[in-house]
Amino acid sequence: MILLYVLVIIGIPFIYAAYLYPSLPEIIPTHFNIKGEADGFGGKDSIYLAPIIMGVASLFTYFLLSNIKNFDPKRTEKIDDGLFRKFGFFTALFLSLLSLVLLYATTHQGIPIEKLLFPMLGLAFAAMGLYMPKIKQNYFAGFKLPWTLDNEDNWNATHKIAGKAWFYGGILQFVAGIAFSSVTSFVIFFIDMIVMVLIPTIYSYRMFKNGNKIS
Repeated sequence: MILLYVLVIIGIPFIYAAYLYPSLPEIIPTHFNIKGEADGFGGKDSIYLAPIIMGVASLFTYFLLSNIKNFDPKRTEKIDDGLFRKFGFFTALFLSLLSLVLLYATTHQGIPIEKLLFPMLGLAFAAMGLYMPKIKQNYFAGFKLPWTLDNEDNWNATHKIAGKAWFYGGILQFVAGIAFSSVTSFVIFFIDMIVMVLIPTIYSYRMFKNGNKIS
């Protein structure tokens, strides 16, 4: 059933692209810089490029996560298939929304696309933060550090910390994307991402040095 929802979500950008196609000029924007300005152009058939790329990425991610037990060397029964299918669904949802934003920006030149993208990314990372503590030890998703993969307690504690870091970091990115200019939002986003990765990584290493005891 979830796969059906994924296919429907993937199909929506194609429908929107087909709706836009007859009214498009022969040359349309195909790429935007961090200021939201078009800096790449192509023929009107390029309108389908974003839906195709996002659709393929969505299907690949969904099938990979849905069959994670078959690919993961640990093959642990603790891995929650349902959780990873939800991850696949939300990945498809996010990529389809991103595709719709790009399609809208293509036909509404001058719209501050970054005011849509950065808040969207922030909400996506905040949502990932909520799910982070639920991810069981595996080789495909989460903080796959030498210490987390070697010790289950380290994995669980690290992902609890990561969940908080990613949730609040995502909220910061969402607010910054709305409140600040595109360049400032990009700088905050980049620095915030570094912090979101460093906090659980450093915590995991310190826990490892402490004999994998929660401090």
